[in-house]
Amino acid sequence: MIPPFEFKATAPGVRLDAALLAAAPESTRALVRDAIAAGDVLVDSRRASKGMKLRGGELISVKRLAGRDDNIVAPDPLVVPRLVHEDAAFLAFDKPAGIPVHPLSRTEKGTLMNGVVARWPECAPLGDRPLMAGAIHRIDSGTSGLVLVARSAGDFERLRAQFSAQTVEKTYLALVEGDVAAGATLENDLVHDPTVPFCRMVDAAKNRIPMADRERLRPLHATTSFRPVAHIMEENEARTLLEVVIFTGVTHQIRAQLAMAGMHVVNDRLYGAFAVEGQIGHCLHALAARFRHPRTGEETVVRTAPPRWAAALLA
Repeated sequence: MIPPFEFKATAPGVRLDAALLAAAPESTRALVRDAIAAGDVLVDSRRASKGMKLRGGELISVKRLAGRDDNIVAPDPLVVPRLVHEDAAFLAFDKPAGIPVHPLSRTEKGTLMNGVVARWPECAPLGDRPLMAGAIHRIDSGTSGLVLVARSAGDFERLRAQFSAQTVEKTYLALVEGDVAAGATLENDLVHDPTVPFCRMVDAAKNRIPMADRERLRPLHATTSFRPVAHIMEENEARTLLEVVIFTGVTHQIRAQLAMAGMHVVNDRLYGAFAVEGQIGHCLHALAARFRHPRTGEETVVRTAPPRWAAALLA
């Protein structure tokens, strides 16, 4: 933590968060904003908002401010990760639907990585993003299944390079609405929908996107292959269990592309599926990954168990 300090605002018209970051460059913009929101930063002895415009001459008192080195995942022993693989190089977990992979702030708990660093503290400082704690990739909070975590900086770099090169084969199970007769490969250039305040992916070529947004958005090419492996009737509604394989890893890739093709993942209301009462998350599960071991270079396959909604159909 940065020791408490005070300083006087000099230039008028500067935002409080910008002035504080300039005075404490060893912190980050996100941590500065957290401190202001928590009431740990006072302007002339009064609380203020991060966007407050300073007039100049105000006394800014900083009681508590985290530095960049403090921005790590907090251990949470109440989260017990489901371990499916462990060796000296990496760990693999089966994340349940309903919890995020990692926290969005250093004070958040209850995520998979909070539980991981409570038991494997060597993971806490790893990776290129402080709050990922060595996790190589992410899956949505509503998606269950496989998450890989490195145990050293070198192992992280070698595994991350394979994901970046799109050489990791990732297999998913998806239960979708409707009767899907045959498999196919879907290809789209996906972008964040700029018309909504939350994360939803759309096809850059098929959706009307304002020119100003189109210039700043960078479409990402996504390829999703699927094949039906089982069919079921649920309360007079047809459903199909798909095996899905991807090498790319665009946000919401499988959910968005299947929905665009008329196959909505069960309970995925963000992409148009009907709600299923009492169900946590949607019926998408990261089943397995095939890659090169970061130390031996040997082909490695790590698998999780199919979730409840898929196990009976596969049996």
